[in-house]
Formats: sequence, structure tokens, C-alpha cells
Amino acid sequence: MLGRARLRQKVTGRPPRSIPDPLWDELFAAMGCERDRALLDCYVSSGARAEELLGVGTGDIHWAKPGLYVITKGTRERELVPISPEACVRLARYLDSVGTPEAGEPVWRTRHGEDRPLTYWAMRRVVQRAQQNLRTNWTLHDLRHTAAHRMANGGKLTLPEVQAVLRHANIQTTSRYLAVRVEEIFDALLEHYNQPRPQVSYPTGYAADDIEAVFGA
Repeated sequence: MLGRARLRQKVTGRPPRSIPDPLWDELFAAMGCERDRALLDCYVSSGARAEELLGVGTGDIHWAKPGLYVITKGTRERELVPISPEACVRLARYLDSVGTPEAGEPVWRTRHGEDRPLTYWAMRRVVQRAQQNLRTNWTLHDLRHTAAHRMANGGKLTLPEVQAVLRHANIQTTSRYLAVRVEEIFDALLEHYNQPRPQVSYPTGYAADDIEAVFGA
């Protein structure tokens, strides 16, 4: 069995790609209708996978929690994922505007042509079109990464709690979202750079020559 070449460097795994808040605001503002804004809100507050969320039917909405029942990828179990109050309001507005689909039908529908469920590829194209003027290339799966990063770094949830929301089998997968992004600490760095240097002072009673000899002042 051949081993790794002696001089070949081990590639460090990249952290999951999540969307910084300013770029998220731009992407959200580029959404052209209530359906798309409701979908993005549901994605970023639930952490659900793209296909899971698009399969939600009218019987899968838990208005009181609020939350959505999704079929988890892999286990195929029906599980409840939370959504934010804002996402719940947007979902209600969307359904008020288009009407409630028949029982058993997905709530997310196409807007043009024959009424049919919104597919993964159609939603992918929606996000791509919204980014044409933004010059970004975020994917639907980056929305799940963004939700995970916010939960893991918000200071309100423990890592096992984030793991439960995301339905990760291994907590090591969840821990990857604890990384700090440089762009998130720019403001703190500017404060650090701009603060005045601390002035060194010595107790009274010491001769200046003695201080210089000891501390090099």
C-alpha cells in the first residue's frame, strides 16, 4: 500500500461557507416576491436542507411553535425544525397571497405557467438570478451553512442544541461552524488599531535615572 508522498502537504479542510450578514442583507433584498423572501427566511432560521424545505406541505406547518415538519435526508424520518417568528409571518403572507394548496401538496409553488410544485432546480435558478447584479455565487446549501453558523456563534445555544436542530449525526460536524470569520472582526480590529497606546507611569518617589536604568525608559 502506497503512503502519502513525503513532501506533499496535508490539505486543511475548509470551514463551511456561510454568508456574512451584510451580503445576506443584499441577497435578501434582491428577492423579487414574497414567496422567495419567505423561503430564504425559512432556510436561514431552520437550517433545513433545500430539498427538505421544498417538500413541506400544508399539514407540515406548526404555526404555534412555529416550525415545519420535514423528511430528513438519510433517515427519511418526519422531524420538526424551528423557524423564526419573522419567517412564520412571511410564510403566512405568502399563503394569503397565493391561496392554500390542496392537502398533500407542497406549499411552495411556481409563479408562472401551470400551477406546480417549486423544484430544487427552479429555486436554485431564483437564487442565481438574484445574484447577477450582486456578483456573488451563493448556493442553496450555503443557506443551511449560514443558519448553522448563526446558531453556533450566537451565544444562546449550546453545541449539542445546534446539533439537534441541524440533525447532525456527529457533533464534530456541528463544531465546524464555530470558526470565526475575519470579516466579522474587522470592527473590533479597527477599535484595537485606533485606541491610544497606554501611557506607562511609575510610582512617585523613584528617581528618573533609576527608572531608566531598570526599565530602559
